[in-house]
Amino acid sequence: MATMFGDRFNPQLAPSGRRSDGSRPLWRSQHAPAPAAMPVKTIDTLIQAEIIPRLLFAHPFQGSDAIPRQSDPYEITPAIVDNFGHLALTLEANELLDRVEGLIARGASVESIFIDLLAPAARQLGKFWEDDVCDFVDVTMGLWRLQEVMREIAMRVPGVAQSLDAPRCALFSPLPGEQHSFGSLMVAEVFARAGWTSESLIEPSRQELLRILGARNFDVVGLTVSCDSPSGTLSGLITAMRSVSKNPAIQILIGGRVINANPELAARVGADGTAPDARSALELADARIPQSGLLERAV
Repeated sequence: MATMFGDRFNPQLAPSGRRSDGSRPLWRSQHAPAPAAMPVKTIDTLIQAEIIPRLLFAHPFQGSDAIPRQSDPYEITPAIVDNFGHLALTLEANELLDRVEGLIARGASVESIFIDLLAPAARQLGKFWEDDVCDFVDVTMGLWRLQEVMREIAMRVPGVAQSLDAPRCALFSPLPGEQHSFGSLMVAEVFARAGWTSESLIEPSRQELLRILGARNFDVVGLTVSCDSPSGTLSGLITAMRSVSKNPAIQILIGGRVINANPELAARVGADGTAPDARSALELADARIPQSGLLERAV
């Protein structure tokens, strides 16, 4: 799941990129500040914790109105994704944007562009790096171009307006200790475009995640698990999340590479459900927390 949105700053944040109380900022669709620079440990750390969050809050697009599109859905095939991943290494962002606009004009939805094109293209770039097909600079620039495309498309084609009557709230986070924030950001954006109040944490600590759940009312919290972790650790975290949650009926969903490879793990660690991608996660959350008749929240 993640996009690049407005250059707007929160006065609660200290210049270091943390709040004045030392905590990390939440990511909110279109109105949160970018985290400050942090040391580069690996290519993944740089991409997930530095490049993507900064691009999320780049200058908003000021051009034409929403892109017109056909009513019939257009399928983004694996061949299209493969070609697009290679193009991200050679074309400029505006040239990639032209290709995406063409897909939308043929009937591809914005959500499909996010989930079926840009996300797998980003994974493909990561595989190029692993297979020594390209170098560090190539991967970094390719991902930057993909994020620029996502920002422009998201700004041109607005999502569903949030309900003024008890809007549904969701928080997304990578498993504390992981730096893989791209998935959480992508899912948060898909939820926001569907009318949810959607927020995401960037590289949170366990204490930070629990503190936010105890202070804020969320209907859903989603965890992405990208690295192998003992099931007992994950189970203990989910138990702690329920115990501190301000909403006693909170729904805890988990996903990511590790869970997708072993879906039954979700029930074993005490989660309420799992989904293989952002679209499925939204469908599951909509079923669990319908717009009318929300689960009762704590006051």
